[in-house]
Formats: sequence, C-alpha cells, structure tokens
Amino acid sequence: MVGQCGVTQTSDQSLSLPPSAGGFRTVTENMWQRSALAALLVGTAITYIWNISINGNANSFYAAAARAGSQNWKALLFGSLDTSNFITVDKPPVSQWVMGLSGQLFGFSSASMLIPEALMAVGAVALIYGAVTRLSGPCAGLLAGVVLALTPVAALMFRFDNPDAVMVLLMTAAAYCTVRALEVASPRWLAMAGVALGFAFLAKMLEGLMVMPALAIAYLVVAPTSLPKRLLHLVGALASMIVASGWFVVLTLLWPADARPYLAGSTDNNFMNLVLGYNGFARILGRSSGDAQGGGSSPPPGALDAVTGGRGGGMGNAAPGIGRLFIGEFGYEISWLLPSALLAFVLVLVSRGRRPRTDVIRGGALIFGVWSIVDALVFSFMSGTIHAYYTLAIAPAIAALIGIGVAEMWSIRQHLFGRIGLAAITLTAGLWGYVLLQRNSSWLPELRWLLLAAVLIGSVGFVVTSSSRLRVLAPLLIACALIGGLGGGAAYAVATFEQPHTGGSPVVGPKVQNNSRTGGFEGGADSSALDSMLRSTTTTWSAAIDRSSAAATLELGSDTAVMAIGGFSNDPAPTLDEFVTDVTNHRVTYFVEPTPTQTQSRTLAEGGDRGGDGTADGKVRAGGGHTDITAWVQSHFTPVVVDDYTVYDMSSYIA
Repeated sequence: MVGQCGVTQTSDQSLSLPPSAGGFRTVTENMWQRSALAALLVGTAITYIWNISINGNANSFYAAAARAGSQNWKALLFGSLDTSNFITVDKPPVSQWVMGLSGQLFGFSSASMLIPEALMAVGAVALIYGAVTRLSGPCAGLLAGVVLALTPVAALMFRFDNPDAVMVLLMTAAAYCTVRALEVASPRWLAMAGVALGFAFLAKMLEGLMVMPALAIAYLVVAPTSLPKRLLHLVGALASMIVASGWFVVLTLLWPADARPYLAGSTDNNFMNLVLGYNGFARILGRSSGDAQGGGSSPPPGALDAVTGGRGGGMGNAAPGIGRLFIGEFGYEISWLLPSALLAFVLVLVSRGRRPRTDVIRGGALIFGVWSIVDALVFSFMSGTIHAYYTLAIAPAIAALIGIGVAEMWSIRQHLFGRIGLAAITLTAGLWGYVLLQRNSSWLPELRWLLLAAVLIGSVGFVVTSSSRLRVLAPLLIACALIGGLGGGAAYAVATFEQPHTGGSPVVGPKVQNNSRTGGFEGGADSSALDSMLRSTTTTWSAAIDRSSAAATLELGSDTAVMAIGGFSNDPAPTLDEFVTDVTNHRVTYFVEPTPTQTQSRTLAEGGDRGGDGTADGKVRAGGGHTDITAWVQSHFTPVVVDDYTVYDMSSYIA
C-alpha cells in the first residue's frame, strides 16, 4: 500500500485501519502534505527575506542597472546600466526586468531589488517539491525542497542581484514541466518547458540551456508514446524555446543601433556576437578573461586571496579538471551533497532497471542526473572566466536526486540492496561533509565530530537493524543519518545568511578573518563630494568614467546617469570621435579617473587584465583600454582632485 510519504510499503508495515477509515486517512494525509508544504515554503521565505538588506547594493554593477530600470522604461527593456541608455550590462535583461519592475512599484532600494530574488528561492523550492513529489511522493519532495533551501550557494545567490537566481528558477520550471510531460507524453507541458528555457536563455544565455540535453534525453527515453511522436514533441518544444527567446534577439536587431544602448560584451553591438563569443563559447574555451575578443591573462598568484579568504576558487583560479568542484570555494558552495547525488542517480537506475521503458521515476532520475553531470563537467573543464557561484545551476538537480534516491532506497529497504544503498547515500554525504568542515577546522570544531557520529550511528544502525526485530527503529536511525549527512552544508548555509555579501564574487559560509565577504568588480570608494558635484549637473550624463563597475558606483551614489566608457570588458564604445562629439554637444559634464591605488585594487579583484584596467604584469594603465579618450581629456582640461578621484570639468568645451 502507499503510506503518507508516498512510497511502497511491505505488508508487515501496513497501517491497520478498517476499510471505512480509507477516506479519513486520505483526508488526513492531504492535510499533512499541505501543512508540510506550507511550512517548507513559509520557512524558506522567512529565512531568505530575513535581514536581506544586510547585502546593501550587493553587486553594484547589476544594482545600477536595476536602479536605471526602475526609472526608465527603455533601460528596463534592454537592461541598461544607466538611465540615459549608453550601454547595457553584459547579460540579457530578464533579471533586470524583475528587479527594475519591483523598483518601479516600490521605489528602488536594497529591499525592493533583493526581495524578488529571495522569492525566486521560494519558487524554486516549490517547483522541486512538485517535481519530486510527482515522482517519489511528498516525503521525497519535502526532503528535496529542504536540501535546495539549505544549499550554501543557494543561500548566497538567492539573496543577491546577479542573474543566476532567475536563470535557475526558470531551469527548475523547465524540469518540472518535463516531469509533467513524461507522465502522459504531453506536448503542451513539453512546450511550456521550452518556453521556460527560452527565458532562461534571456537571463544568462547558454548557461540557461545546459539543462536542455537532460530534458530531451529523459523525454525521448521515457515518454509513453511512439518514437516519431516523441521526436515531434521535442521539435515543438524547441520551436517554443526559439520563439520565447528569439523575439528579444529580433528586437535588438530591428531597433536602430543609434537609438538603443550598446550591447555590452559584444564586439559589434550585435546580440548574437554575445551568444557565440563573450557569453558563449569563449567562456568555455578560455577566451573570456580579457577583452571581448579574448586574449586575457590569469590573475597574479595570490591576487584573489582577499576575495576568497585564501580558500581559492573564487574567480577561476581553480585549475580546470575533474576535481575543480570539490576544492576551494567551489567545494564549499556546491559539493556537500554532489557525491551522494551522483551515487543516488546510479542506485535509482539500477533499482528501476527492469521496469518498463515508460517508468517515470527512471525518467525523473535521468532529468536530474544528466543535468547534474552535464553542468558539473562543463564547470569542471571550462577554461574561461568562472565563478564558484555559477554552480547554483546544479543545486536543484542535486536536491532532486537526494530526494528521489532516498525515497527509492527506502521503498525497497526489505532488500539488502535498498538498505545498503540508503546507508551509502547518507554515509557518503556525512563523510564528505566532515572533510569540508575539516578544511575550516577553526569554525565550530565540535560540529564535524557530532555530524560524523550521527551519520555513522544512523547509517550503520539502519543496515543492521532493518533486517531484525529492531526494524521499528529504522525511521529514527535514517533520520539521524540524514541529519548527519545534511548538517554540514546546512550549517554553512545558515552561516551564509548571517554575513553581508557585496561585489562580483561573493563567497559562502562564516566570516573569514580579514575577509568582509566582498568580491571583485566594485568600482571604488564612494565620495559624497563627487556625488554632490554629479547631482548638480543637467547634462545627459553627469560624468564619464572608465568601466561599468566604476560607473555603477557613481550612479548609485549620485542618482545620476554616468557614461561607462568601455563597458565591463573593454567594449569598443564610445570611439574617441563619438566621445568628443558628446562633449562638444554638452551631453557629458565631467570626466572622472580613480586614483592609481583604486585602479590597481580593482584590477586584481577582477582577475588580472579585465580588458584594460591593468596589464598582465599588474601595472596600472591609465584610462584602461580607451587610452585615446583619457589622453584627449588630459590634454584639453585641468584636473582637480576630489577625494580618491581626479575630475576634469568639460562643461565649457568648445570645439
């Protein structure tokens, strides 16, 4: 029979209720399920929203774009960095749509920007619960939801303003729709999965599509219809995805280039150049660490210690290889349950081996297992710029595999394979958690021993007692094992909630000595005097400054539009002639240069030569990649030092 957790129970474990009690039992089970789901979602919402403003503007680069979108509809549409629409951020605008619309409704602030991100965590947890519950029952769904909510990288990035949160929510929605499609070979649900993937592409381009092979393989293998129809349904889903993403691509191609912002990261102001280059294959093949064309250099040894607390892995300084996701910051953010999830994937495939082709549990395992493997391999071996937080893309798949695997092994616990399999899943999680906690041995040193003891007692005890008269203790023992296995990652997630995170490469866990949890891409110190000067201007752009990160800092401080020369990665915008024309027509008042110390610090934090902030040997190069503009300004205007900046007043220029 089917018990409350939706798993098959053996006859000696059946509930001894009379037939007349069946209706009451069903109502009771439904109430329990709804109450548990409500507790999960409300708990996730409270946890993620609590004290979220501790992160301030989070990544000021995206915060400036959210501010611009909250004040200007064209900036919202294109994801512009500034309200005057000079240049966009270096990603498509879906994330900016959410945060910008929130700012339009409630006014731009840290809370209006970040609370929607936290609510995306609630949505992702609900979708994982729904998908896993349909496959393996509500207890498995609850376990998967809890695992996702307490994954450290989720605790970090669903309270942050990078585009990863909305991308992962949409990837999870696509997986949920595919689970629904598998049940009855539904082309409608599969098309909805395609729509979700299309918008995931508009959140972070090709990374949002990395789940697509898993969805296609699962549907092709499992869907209960003929092979020609399965192929036809997949073609329809692909068409839905193209339409859902292609409309924006066509919009950027048809909209006159001189009437919209420059598409940052591209070499020719073309969206497809971003897809195939800077935000596409260049990331994987290693040509994205410098300018938009590639050719950047690696950061100097030890340059990123300030970003990661010496733990490594914060920004691509973990060498490509099969072990990348298990070391440094990568290990802390995502690897806690990765070995157990992959083991669970194998165990479920073995357990369901003789089931019919259309077995939906096998199909679910294929969705989340292939998703995990594809993403993990790409992140492990990509040679371009990579941040540890990219691994948020794997978190829902890991959570689902844990839920499905534990439920499957529990359902066949009367067999030795099921008992050993379940013990192996929890024991693997506990042992690897111990290793990760040992790496930060000064933080709560007793915790790793308590969790290790719990997982050993629970796992070994479960195997020993499940075949004896003490099997009544099995639920208690497996609960103990799960606490021991999940506790390390959960503790790191809780510690992550407590810390402020800003910058472009934030890290998880407890505070590290001499590390304020701030990662690169911050544009320099705020200056109230300079902010006041910029606020007094009336030109289209109050100032121009090299790089988007520096411009973002000035925009957030002054609440004005600032021209980001070169964008984020040495984009060819503006040219010297275009800049001189803007100055001549009095569209920009000031030219601002950070001090050499500021520029040097930003260069190292961003990982070496980010397209002109510095050279490969770490020497500061004034004016970044657009030295011709800097030289022209220096030859025509008188510098004035304002706090940590050198400012040139160009308001009286006559050609």
